[in-house]
Parts: sequence; structure tokens; C-alpha cells
Amino acid sequence: MSQTIERRLDELGIELPVAANSVANYLPMAEAGSLVLTSGQLPLADAKLTAQGLLGRDLDVAAGTLAAKHCAMNILAQAKGCLGTLERIARIVKITVFVASAADFTEQHLVANGASDFLVAVLGEKGKHARSAVGVAALPMNAPVEIEAIIEITPEQ
Repeated sequence: MSQTIERRLDELGIELPVAANSVANYLPMAEAGSLVLTSGQLPLADAKLTAQGLLGRDLDVAAGTLAAKHCAMNILAQAKGCLGTLERIARIVKITVFVASAADFTEQHLVANGASDFLVAVLGEKGKHARSAVGVAALPMNAPVEIEAIIEITPEQ
């Protein structure tokens, strides 16, 4: 991808939110060598959850997919806040997608596509990643999705 990540976001009509501060005794991101690891990112927009509840009970796959996209937007917002620029992203190594699910819901992988598709749309080849999609009984604040990421970065210039 020869264009900048910021330009690609503009072309897609996406404005990243301001990176949220941690609300407890943890860091939103931790740097270890050439990797940064995000804490779990919720589907927040304007400091509010974009959706609440369990997939398969309160929400359908489309709502979950959109929530996952918002989580991925917050991952990039955290990266930009930590690194100063998205251009230091060498690639997304892995994301783990936690989906608050009703007991019989089995489409966590489809919900996770909202994040995966977004990251590839914005980052191109750098956005292709390994992934786990895991169903859980509940998430903080009744969020339907929470995502953490491992990101490889380039050295500061």
C-alpha cells in the first residue's frame, strides 16, 4: 500500500476516535521490543458503547460485526496515541475477538470478520493477521465484543 494509512482512512470516510484512557490499573497498550499489545478494546464511540448485550439473544450477527469494527477502530486509535503515527505499523500480527454470546450462538467467527475486514481495508497487506474468535458469557459494561491486538511496529525514525 503506497498511500499513507491516514489518507486511506480519509478515503474510507473514517475518523478514528481519540484513544480512550484506561479506567483501572492497566495500560491501554504495552510496548515490548518490536511489538505493541493492546488491552481489550470495546466498541466505543463518543465514550459510549455502540451496542450492548449478547449475540444470539439481544443482537444479530450484523450488529456484532459493526461492534467488532468499532473495536478495531479503537485498536488503531490506541496505536496512534501510543506511537504518534499509524505509519509505524509494520503489520497486525494477531487479534483475539471475544464475543459475548448466548449459549447456542456459534457464529463468533462471522462477528470477528467486522474487525478483520476493517483492518485489511485500512492497512492492506499489513492488516492481514492471525485470529481467534471466542464466545464468552459476558464482557465489561455488557459490551457485545472486546478485541485485543498484537501489532508489529517499525523503529522510531
